[in-house]
Amino acid sequence: MEVLVINGSPRKQRGATHGVISLFVDGMKEAGAEVEIIYSRALEIGDCRGCYNCWGVTPGKCIQDDDMTEVLEKFASSDIVVLATPVYVDGMTGSLKTLLDRCIPLLHGEFEIRDDHCRHPLRLHVRKGKLVLISVSGFTEIDNFDSLVTHVKALCKNMSREYAGAVLRPIAWAMQGAKEQGVQLDDIYEAVTQAGRELISNGSMNKETLELIAREYMPRDVAVEIMQSAFKSK
Repeated sequence: MEVLVINGSPRKQRGATHGVISLFVDGMKEAGAEVEIIYSRALEIGDCRGCYNCWGVTPGKCIQDDDMTEVLEKFASSDIVVLATPVYVDGMTGSLKTLLDRCIPLLHGEFEIRDDHCRHPLRLHVRKGKLVLISVSGFTEIDNFDSLVTHVKALCKNMSREYAGAVLRPIAWAMQGAKEQGVQLDDIYEAVTQAGRELISNGSMNKETLELIAREYMPRDVAVEIMQSAFKSK
């Protein structure tokens, strides 16, 4: 099974997003998946120009000659696509959104009706497959992911991908400090790896596993106190 992981964090391998990805990828590989990770911030990708040449003049091919050409090939051939991003301003990062905007060559310009809704059909060489979201947030409440999850679910409908769930970790910035203070986080780390195993072995992730990943390990008032102390005088 071929898996493409797109890390949308501008911190690439240094941030909390990468930490969650690494554990998740370990689980997928243990279950037999072939995994490739790319970083949207490291790619030379221009904004979609809205010219729609990829639907008419050069069907299936963008007129821009940049790194997106290879990304489209990887996206089209992947059984599972994992979109990973921190939540900064109530959604995915700009580099990841730019990459996804440039995916329209994978679709036909014509309309079809699916689930009583106008959609664009996939081109014949594009696999349908599954799509998974991985995201971290600095806030403590799980509902801070709601707008991002809604966006990704809509993307799945438009790209004929099955939404296979989301690995969500609130207050991710505090995990290293909590570990240094002796707070037990091993169950969270193992749950992220287990979610990767479940996805490949079962085609889905257990609700209980995802809930464990998002469990509270620091009271909100403590998180607020830490942030007040760190930034109030700045």
